[in-house]
Amino acid sequence: MSKGQDIEFKPRETWRIAKNVVVISIAFMVQFTAYSGAANLQSSINAEAGLGTASLAAVYAGLIFSNIFLPVVVIKWLGTKWAMSLSFITYMPYIAAQLWPRFYTMIPAGLIVGLGGGPLWCAKCTYLSVVSEAHSKISNISAEALLVRFLGLFFMIFQLNQVWGNLISSLVISSGDNLAAVTAVNATMIQKLCGANFLPSADAGEALQQQPPEKIQMIAGIYLACMVGAALIVAVGVDSMKRYKTDRNETGSGLTGVALLVVTLKLLVEPNQLMLVIINVFVGMQQAFFGADFTAAFVSCSIGTGTVGFVMMTYGLADAIGCIVTGYLAKVTGRLPLMCVALVAHFGLFVSILVWSPQANQTYVVYIIAVIWGVCDSIWLVQINAYYGILFPGREEAAFSNFRLWESVGYIIAYVISPYMRTSAKTYVLLASMIVGVTFYFIVEYKDRKAKSLSKKLEIEKISPSKYIGGLDNTAYQKAE
Repeated sequence: MSKGQDIEFKPRETWRIAKNVVVISIAFMVQFTAYSGAANLQSSINAEAGLGTASLAAVYAGLIFSNIFLPVVVIKWLGTKWAMSLSFITYMPYIAAQLWPRFYTMIPAGLIVGLGGGPLWCAKCTYLSVVSEAHSKISNISAEALLVRFLGLFFMIFQLNQVWGNLISSLVISSGDNLAAVTAVNATMIQKLCGANFLPSADAGEALQQQPPEKIQMIAGIYLACMVGAALIVAVGVDSMKRYKTDRNETGSGLTGVALLVVTLKLLVEPNQLMLVIINVFVGMQQAFFGADFTAAFVSCSIGTGTVGFVMMTYGLADAIGCIVTGYLAKVTGRLPLMCVALVAHFGLFVSILVWSPQANQTYVVYIIAVIWGVCDSIWLVQINAYYGILFPGREEAAFSNFRLWESVGYIIAYVISPYMRTSAKTYVLLASMIVGVTFYFIVEYKDRKAKSLSKKLEIEKISPSKYIGGLDNTAYQKAE
């Protein structure tokens, strides 16, 4: 068979492709059962001097460097399958550092996580894009629809990490003494310190309780075992992408590592990418805010640290269900209505955070907020990820590298400002970034649809360049080109 020639697959190959997507999704779920479970506790168990949020900022600082320089090179060197499997290992030192939480242990461990995260996520996105095209050739379903469907399936399974990871942490930490944590802060203190007024650098020591070392040790041991399992799942259960990629030199896999890096950097400054920067930053900021600031200010402070895991578990379950439901809804409604729903719902959440004063006997409210926040996050994740694959076809590695890069910037901003700004001020920052980001997203959608409509009109009418230029100006035709 000559290079670049298509492989003829049998119809049952679609089941094998679906199996690969499911196995990858399960591996990510197991891996992030450990990482997310540990990350969600950082603002509560390592609140002193902002150590927890500083270590998370280091994670995403490493991700910024990683997303620019490493994914295309690592994927070309190892292939997507082994890039995923080996990248899982880079998360293990961060979990081990929980046994001796100091700045000189957790900051370097966080940076190592970031370095592995870039190739990990880009390899996953590239694999799903490639198998979507392979599936499309067999099933005659559009690759675009399949990519959205696979991303929805992936994030549905992936977001279950919030369920299992936080269930583990909650069962270990609470251990029957959650009420002690609540009664340690009386109603007057809760009203004064918790909620929108919460300032971690000043209030954490008074409002949040330290956890016994033996509980942290037990959690770390369970999480390390999960990460070993995740690496083995991908190594054993996933087919190499070479099986489906014989005709995809245009993705960049036929280029040298340096040339692939150039593709990533060039995409970084394209107009459409630049206009999507703020919405990407917002996606990272709102996830970091909920996992760190909301849990500390509204859950740990007023209800108890043992409840954090249960709230995050509810959030993760809502996110997982939302990913699969909104993935299918997008086929009926399109992206724009779903993005508008997320915009309105998240606006309502921010207003609620600003006006509601948490109380120890109003636990149900934080669960309601968690459900709505999880559904909103599922829309942002699935629809923006899918739009990147559609907007930059043939440059998936570079496109998803940029998505993760700017999402990482959002995490860093959220974690850096977390100890030094009150919850209310951080909420206003999120609200402003959401409005500006969605506005620029709508502009990109409008430009993209207008260009596609003009291109389709030219194709249908089969108008030659000379005839078209005679009817309109040259600039309009060049845009259609």
